[in-house]
Amino acid sequence: MATKPPQDTNGLGYSYVNPGGMFLRLKNSLSQFSDLFSEFNKYIAPAYHHDRCERSVHMRLYSMNKREFVMVFLAFFACFGLGIFIGLAGPPITTTTMVTGSSLMPNTTSPSPDYLANGPFVMRTPLMTTYSQQLWLIVRLDTDNTDDEIFDKSFHVSVAIDGLTVDHKPTTVLALDRAKNRTRHLTCSREACNEFIVLHLGFLDYAHYIITVRFYGLDSFHHRYNINSVQFYFKTYNPAFTQIEIWFRFIFLLFTFIVTCWFAHTLRKYPIYDWSIEQKWMSVLLPLLLLYNNPIFPLIFLMNSWLPGMVDAVLQATFLCSLLLFWLCIYHGLRQNERKLLTFYVPKLIVVLPIWLCAIVLATWERCNEMKDPTYSHFVDTGNYNGFKMFFYIAGAMYLLYLVLLILRAYSELRSMPYFDMRLKFLTLLMLFVLSITLVVTLCRFGFGILEDNFVARLNTTYKSSAQFMCFYGLLNFYLYTMAYVYSPNGRPLHEATITKDNPAFSMINDSDEEVVYGSDEDSRRPLNSSGGKGNDYDSD
Repeated sequence: MATKPPQDTNGLGYSYVNPGGMFLRLKNSLSQFSDLFSEFNKYIAPAYHHDRCERSVHMRLYSMNKREFVMVFLAFFACFGLGIFIGLAGPPITTTTMVTGSSLMPNTTSPSPDYLANGPFVMRTPLMTTYSQQLWLIVRLDTDNTDDEIFDKSFHVSVAIDGLTVDHKPTTVLALDRAKNRTRHLTCSREACNEFIVLHLGFLDYAHYIITVRFYGLDSFHHRYNINSVQFYFKTYNPAFTQIEIWFRFIFLLFTFIVTCWFAHTLRKYPIYDWSIEQKWMSVLLPLLLLYNNPIFPLIFLMNSWLPGMVDAVLQATFLCSLLLFWLCIYHGLRQNERKLLTFYVPKLIVVLPIWLCAIVLATWERCNEMKDPTYSHFVDTGNYNGFKMFFYIAGAMYLLYLVLLILRAYSELRSMPYFDMRLKFLTLLMLFVLSITLVVTLCRFGFGILEDNFVARLNTTYKSSAQFMCFYGLLNFYLYTMAYVYSPNGRPLHEATITKDNPAFSMINDSDEEVVYGSDEDSRRPLNSSGGKGNDYDSD
């Protein structure tokens, strides 16, 4: 059916078409969709309670393109891999000297048949320097048992210690009448028995020690299974590894000091209240990293005291718990701008503080008891130790649950916001890598029973090289260096920090091409139906 042509009723040379055409209906539909999108856009854009990007100093993260992101991660992995390679080429962590019990028998015509079950075993330690750091005496027994049964035998150990001075005169360190009969467990499977620690010296005052060991309660065990050999192992830190540890701690300390000064220099022209939450936390973590690398670490070898070693353990525990607190504060702080002490920081401190206390107890409790008695072990204090272990598991589970909850809420609210998704992705990728590597190193070094086999109480032989030491120390240092670079200011002019603080209209005036690729905060607010002169209010660059 033909459409009726428009009529020229007034003879003016043009015709009039009544509204209601297809083009107008399509335009009205688009306008309604634009209004709907604008209503939805206010839920995507940063709200007043979010840590808005335009209210803080612009970080380098905002202006990085994908190529720069790849280069940053490649540099991080290259430095981390170089540290592991240096560690693999390094010396073993410990040195071991073995002394057999049969060689310690007294020179008599008829030695006692129960000598290997009772002793006394009088031994002289090998030469030790200040670089040896600590001393462990470990014992292993072998029997003639050929049965398939596994048994656990409790017995007592008594130890007397004398130190040899420069004049080779013995000085009593632990007298026999003051020594306690410590309980040990002999766990055997067929002819081989598990090794057990007899004593641990946290620091060394003398180059040589004379140690006398006696066993009580193994007579019946010896008569049934016949103890055919007893091996004593003197374990100390390898002096070559100690030198590497001193040098690389100094190198990390020097680089951390340079990075800290550089990061403070880049932020010096901006007021503190204009810093983003990441920049504020980096200004705290970098000085703590300086303490983690421990400027007073050489005092361990210059002072014959337990105090420098205790300070080193406390500084390491403080930095690691500060890192845990940093992750909680970042994932929560990105979602809100009001961060009051009581409502924001105190709940997180309550979650992290038990973990810090556990770390301090691990570092001080056993060491202080060993100062009084080198034969002390947490295995003889099972009641308090099991309670402490349960407390640690509960604190760790609470922290992980809280962290996962904050991560899920942060991604649900911020993943669609301009720039916030970049901050979340970068933070989460690096955090997951650090946690995974730390977990792998911990399981490889200690096994699943980390509290039962902690490094102070039971020195196993799974540390074969310096690689795990370099892996852990290098990981944390390079992690902080990478975040300091990415969170540093991107070099925008000084006046923009003041202009854009409370005025979102000026937030992205000088967006670069890289920023356009990732999306702009103003682009998310631009209506789709802008036309005419109003559209010129938005710059395309």
